[in-house]
Amino acid sequence: MKTLEQVKELYKSNTMDGRDLNRLAQFIPFDMLPFCGIESQLGITKEEWEKDTLPFTRDNVIAQLQKDVEFGFEKALNKRGISASFMNDVIVMWNWILEEGLEDYDREANYPQYGLPLLKATALKYGFDNQIGEDNGNEHKYSSDYDGD
Repeated sequence: MKTLEQVKELYKSNTMDGRDLNRLAQFIPFDMLPFCGIESQLGITKEEWEKDTLPFTRDNVIAQLQKDVEFGFEKALNKRGISASFMNDVIVMWNWILEEGLEDYDREANYPQYGLPLLKATALKYGFDNQIGEDNGNEHKYSSDYDGD
C-alpha cells in the first residue's frame, strides 16, 4: 500500500468535483490538507481536525472503498453518467493506493456501461456485494439507450 507521502507526491486527481480527494482527506493529517484542496481557513484547528482523522491503514481504506463501490454501483445502475464516472475515478484511486492487483486496471478499455466492469472487479477482489451477479458489466441492458426489450 502506498504511503500518504507517496500519494501526495504521485497522485493526480481526475474528478472535476474533487470527490476523490474529499474521501482521501479523512485520512490526511492537518498539515497535508492543502494537497486535498482543503485550506485551514475553514476555521478548524489542527486539534479539531486530527481528532476525527482516521488512521491511514489498509483496513480503513478498504472500509471506505466498500462504501464507494456500493455508491458507484448505485450511480452506474441508475445510469447517472457524471456521478458514475467520478465514482469510477474514486475506485481507481483506492485501487492505485492499495496496490493489490487492480492498480493498473485499464479504465479506458473497461468503462462500458458506467464503469460496471471496474466496480465488479473491485467488488469480487475484496468480497463486497457484486450487484450485477454473473454479468460482465458491458451488457447492453446496462446502457443508457436500453429500453427493457
